[in-house]
Amino acid sequence: MSRAQVVEGRDGRIVWGNGLIELHLDVDPDRPVGVVGLAGRGFGLRTGPARRLVEVLAPEVGRRPGSPRISDTEIGAALRFVGAQAVREPGLDTLRVTQRDSLTGLLVVTVLELRDGVSAARTWTELTVEPTAGRGVLVEAVTSLSLGLAPTYLGAVDDLDVLWARTGWATENRWERTRLREAGAPDQNVAVNPHPPRTRCALRSTSSWSSGEWLPMGILTAHDDSASIAWQVEHPGAWGWEVGEDVDGLHVAATGPVEADHQWSEVLAPGDTFVSVPVSVVVVGGDWQASVAELTLQRRALRGPGGPLPVIYNDYMNTLFGDPDEEKEKPLIDGAAALGADVFCVDAGWYADDGEWWDGVGEWRESTQRFPSGLNATMERIRAAGMTPGLWLEPEVVGVRSPMAERLPASAFFSRRGVRVQESGRLHLDLRDDAARKHLDDTVARLVDSYGVGFFKLDYNTTPGTGTDSRDVAAGAGLLGHNRAWMDWLDGIAERHPGLLLENCASGAMRADDAALVRTHLQSTSDQCDPLLYAAIAAAAPMSILPEQAGNWAYAQQEMTDERAAFTLAAGVLGRLYLSGFVGRMDEARLGLVREAVALHRDLLGVMTTTVPFWPLGLVGWADDWIATGLRPAPGERGPTWVTVWRRGGGASAQLALPHLRGGSPAVQQVFPRAAAGWGAGWSGDGVLQVTTSVEEATSRIFRIG
Repeated sequence: MSRAQVVEGRDGRIVWGNGLIELHLDVDPDRPVGVVGLAGRGFGLRTGPARRLVEVLAPEVGRRPGSPRISDTEIGAALRFVGAQAVREPGLDTLRVTQRDSLTGLLVVTVLELRDGVSAARTWTELTVEPTAGRGVLVEAVTSLSLGLAPTYLGAVDDLDVLWARTGWATENRWERTRLREAGAPDQNVAVNPHPPRTRCALRSTSSWSSGEWLPMGILTAHDDSASIAWQVEHPGAWGWEVGEDVDGLHVAATGPVEADHQWSEVLAPGDTFVSVPVSVVVVGGDWQASVAELTLQRRALRGPGGPLPVIYNDYMNTLFGDPDEEKEKPLIDGAAALGADVFCVDAGWYADDGEWWDGVGEWRESTQRFPSGLNATMERIRAAGMTPGLWLEPEVVGVRSPMAERLPASAFFSRRGVRVQESGRLHLDLRDDAARKHLDDTVARLVDSYGVGFFKLDYNTTPGTGTDSRDVAAGAGLLGHNRAWMDWLDGIAERHPGLLLENCASGAMRADDAALVRTHLQSTSDQCDPLLYAAIAAAAPMSILPEQAGNWAYAQQEMTDERAAFTLAAGVLGRLYLSGFVGRMDEARLGLVREAVALHRDLLGVMTTTVPFWPLGLVGWADDWIATGLRPAPGERGPTWVTVWRRGGGASAQLALPHLRGGSPAVQQVFPRAAAGWGAGWSGDGVLQVTTSVEEATSRIFRIG
């Protein structure tokens, strides 16, 4: 296969790939372009009938047949191939496939990107109305991903499962696996029914919490786990995806905002261009865990060099809870330094004199009551202790009691039909506005220059509903414009302040999508205060977040038993250990346990970016008695395997599946807590590790294997 070279044969096909993933496109001039062949890592070339490569919904022509699906648009059916262009850059292949709709004058370009070493494609759609069209086009939906799957790819619809994740504040990452037939593709017997299916399995977000109710990804796998595909929508706002049965197989489609779900539409005048949100899709010969491993490689490839991986202490979780002051910070700073933290972050409330920090946000001036010696005195104490100062910031909101609510012009805020959008005592900034952008640029520059801030925890606790219809656009289009302006603002901050680290908190993990994650260094995985519940969140987090970005709170306290303290610390070691807790109250024994976790975590940081996650007990269940997550070497890498196991109840033993270690019996070592008794581990079968515990309370251990 020629790399980055378009091959057009007499059969009207394009063959294109990167040595791992390969696409065969049907470019017959009498029908829409579609994928007729697909190959991936461990997934030999499989062929089948074409399904349209892109769908575009315009109200003037609609769908055929009528249904809520995005897969049956008249424009999608009318598109015809114009040409294709392939480009090779270092580490990246790009293919642009252009089609034309003669009725509306739309030129539709499908952009596909392949990165070296990954069995994944990243794709989006560019719509342009031909300058000679003579009229505009109202668009109400456009797919970024539209992939047909013949039964020869993954199997018949009867033999497929779909995986998706419910999520919510303090209840993140609740994955479930369901038969596709039960999830929204009931068997209607397409062989005898006179009309094609119109049902679908579908998820969608609302507003600007991209992961506020559902994670923006999905997985489709053969029930026998022989092959799978996974996809993620890379957008910090509204999105949707669907899987639907067709007469000749099924399809997977993904979009950004659409009119039906998000009040998004766009009027394209002749010469105008609209670009949809990007979506990544991976193809592997293997089960859902193999597809998540491949998505992990794709996320790293998209992010590029991730920069430093400091150990961070934050004063919020199960500690000050947004009520900091000069005296409370002193023992925490000294204790965090004694534990070896690199960054100390003062969380919410540092600007609020009266203690009511929620609806007074927006000016970002220090509270002289909380910090009578000046906030910089606390920042100096942090620096003197050998740590980088950090501050909490919620840049996109202005509280109704903030002076900025009146100082900034009306154009700086979200509005609908001329009314300012207010949610939970806050107004939402519109970062398409120059005054709003300048306010935030000046704020960041002042805090960096005045206090030496090297880390910002960027929060996002309220959402603005459907969006803003200012500037004479649909509310969903206004929200999309703000979402893109927010990403541009993050890029500008990184350019103007090199070395500044940004955490994407977003109310725990309510905007934890890959568009945000490629621009930030850390993602808080939850605001969950109960360590027993946090175990399930932390274990499932690498399904959608890179391990080296998964900021799992470790809030050990002096009053905890040794087992409970180890239980909460274990949550962070195989991700990013995000320290909190009243460290100034700890005796030497408890400090020693935390130091042990920090030391092991530092060792893992050196190899974490060459590993992929796996789950030895299968998909994590919210109420499971036993939970396990692990890191193993990525394809082509060598090294040990690391596994964290929690027991929250139930029996005294569990069987951990480590199929990548079949054919051997590598050494198993308990590495945290090293000296704690009460657990045992040994091989009980080929690639099966049995762990046992005699500890009666909730308990956890970390093992190094190999």
